[in-house]
Amino acid sequence: MSSFHTGNMDALIRSEVWSRELKDILLDDLNAQRWVRWLTEFPDGTTFTIPSIGQASVQTITENEAVVYEAMDTGEFQFTIDQYIGSAHYITRKAMQDSFYANELISQFIPKERRAIEEQIETKVLNLSASQTAADTNAINGADHRFVATGTNEVMAPTDFAKARYGLKKANVPMTDLIAIVDPSVAFALETATNLVNVSNNPRWEGIIASSITSGMRFVRNIYGFDVYESNYLATANETIGALTTAAGVANMFFSAEASVLPFIGAFRQFPIVDTEFNKDRQRDEYITTTRYGVKLYRPENLVCVLSDTDQV
Repeated sequence: MSSFHTGNMDALIRSEVWSRELKDILLDDLNAQRWVRWLTEFPDGTTFTIPSIGQASVQTITENEAVVYEAMDTGEFQFTIDQYIGSAHYITRKAMQDSFYANELISQFIPKERRAIEEQIETKVLNLSASQTAADTNAINGADHRFVATGTNEVMAPTDFAKARYGLKKANVPMTDLIAIVDPSVAFALETATNLVNVSNNPRWEGIIASSITSGMRFVRNIYGFDVYESNYLATANETIGALTTAAGVANMFFSAEASVLPFIGAFRQFPIVDTEFNKDRQRDEYITTTRYGVKLYRPENLVCVLSDTDQV
């Protein structure tokens, strides 16, 4: 009688079993597009011009003397559709015939292409901090709009939020819908600051150790009026401003999201569209997602950047 055991069943035992599913990567939230004023009255062309007008001045009037009639300052803001991007993939007919995962792979082409484009737009918007002059305070009405964080080793401190608010207030920005977009290292710095997590000193921060300071991408607590969001897409900024220097810096952004004063402006000449075709010469299915758009800093007075180091975690 013949029996079976692992010594004589090599042909019947699978040494490696492959899953039917494809492992996907984790994705973070994207928020920046909602803080852009997207133009709709820009139907054609590539450049959009918005005229601007300054403030009126006041003079002292002397009886029986001529009044001086003064012109107000005028200018213009120009915005250009300058981004033409796409994401493209293909799979050959032979690969489709031979691959067990062909259908699962193809079903991911279009969603991943759109996600790649959305990440590029997110990065583009959050890198508009570079529109400010580097290594300069970019002061408006005497208040800094770009400065290095004042915490130990140039990490963010609560007082930096207060200074950002001061900069916006001095620039006549409405103190409503205040938004801060910060690097995850900022949340770490605040969560581990002993003067904050000591509940007896700061009952407002009670529960931080138990539940963290964030829920999703947003801080659970408002800081000096700012709703705070975390992002991995902020611009790097290694600069010396005054007596402080960032060595592994990131430009955290502060602004008002009040609809009438949004800091960024943008327009899509072409929203993301998908084109597919079978290439008979190369015997493959091709998929491409493309878009055309532009974004620019529109109101520099409504943007404060606080540069903080990220290497202290």
